[in-house]
Amino acid sequence: MDPQVGSILEGKVASITKFGAFVALGGGKSGLVHISEIANTFVNDVHDFLQEGQEVKVLVLSAEKGRINLSIKKALPPQERPAPRGPRPFQAPRPAAPQQPDHPHPVQAAQKPLPPSGDQAFEDKLKRFLSSSEGKMADLNRSMDGKRGGRRRR
Repeated sequence: MDPQVGSILEGKVASITKFGAFVALGGGKSGLVHISEIANTFVNDVHDFLQEGQEVKVLVLSAEKGRINLSIKKALPPQERPAPRGPRPFQAPRPAAPQQPDHPHPVQAAQKPLPPSGDQAFEDKLKRFLSSSEGKMADLNRSMDGKRGGRRRR
């Protein structure tokens, strides 16, 4: 009889492969813990987390046609996510207040104040979005050209 799906069992790591570990459950049964089900973090090498003969708690994910799929990470109680240890990802500094350009962009100068959103048709909203998007892209391109250290050649 196969173990019940969703039950947590004790087992011993019988063998380790590059794609996971086989766990002996008792009663002559064994199941596979896939490498993606070993830990809540990225597992490059199973040997970093498990050793042969190690006792582990496993959750039965499925039991079909004599194959038993197991999970170690789902058998553990949920833990808080640890703080990242490496350098923090780059975040661009945000300006304290929006800056008004000395001369408004032609597209921005032509814009009218937005009426309440229920009063506009979809096409009008789309036109406003496209014009503001084009203005922002133009400003961004001008800014990036200045940071690349060169002017356009004629």
